[in-house]
Amino acid sequence: MYIFDVIEKLQTMIDASKRIVFFGGAGVSTESGLPDFRSADGLYSQKYKYPPEIMLSRTFFDRHTKEFFDFYRDKLLLPDAKPNAAHHKLAELEAAGRLIAVITQNIDGLHQAAGSRNVLELHGSIHRNICMNCRKSYGISAMLESSGIPHCTCGGIIKPDVVLYEEGLDSEVLRQSIEMLSRADMLIIGGTSLVVYPAAGLINEFNGNHLVLINRDPGQFDERADLVIHRPIGEVLEQIVVQVI
Repeated sequence: MYIFDVIEKLQTMIDASKRIVFFGGAGVSTESGLPDFRSADGLYSQKYKYPPEIMLSRTFFDRHTKEFFDFYRDKLLLPDAKPNAAHHKLAELEAAGRLIAVITQNIDGLHQAAGSRNVLELHGSIHRNICMNCRKSYGISAMLESSGIPHCTCGGIIKPDVVLYEEGLDSEVLRQSIEMLSRADMLIIGGTSLVVYPAAGLINEFNGNHLVLINRDPGQFDERADLVIHRPIGEVLEQIVVQVI
């Protein structure tokens, strides 16, 4: 199927839908210059003293706290990143009354920066940080302006409000995600290989009309989709014309 025909089919599905949910992963933000995890040039393919999945675990955070923060600042804190075409088009779909939620595995806050309002962050956000002792909240500047292990005024360690390996997802975010997926008449999955659970398992809550997968590389769920597009998601979504309901 030529790309023109694929875009036309996607456009038809979007035009026929009024309760779209977008489920996205790291590939959504690569066009903004952020690294993904599992592609050939992703974080998992780079060489560190420890594998990234170890360095981003709760055990590593507790046992090697300074090394955790060195890696976190170097690879996950990219404050100059800007929303790309995918982020902006999703915000436009929401403003037009067609998209009811963005469910994201990303922690970069770029969906909100583009104007999306109903964003469910499965893995938390770099923009929220909480003292492990007194629970005082801090913004991203607490990480950017600190070195070594960041400490609260009370002396406690300031931990990013992100879900590390070995930690569970927020139950309220999960509940809202399931509710949005169960209400959706169209689900667009973009920029994710759908291998991280339990997040990937959420797509089983969708029982709507159109399931679309947009990702650079083939994935295990391609056969289940009504439409599969193996191209960068920003390149695809920027061609969609949004009609207000």
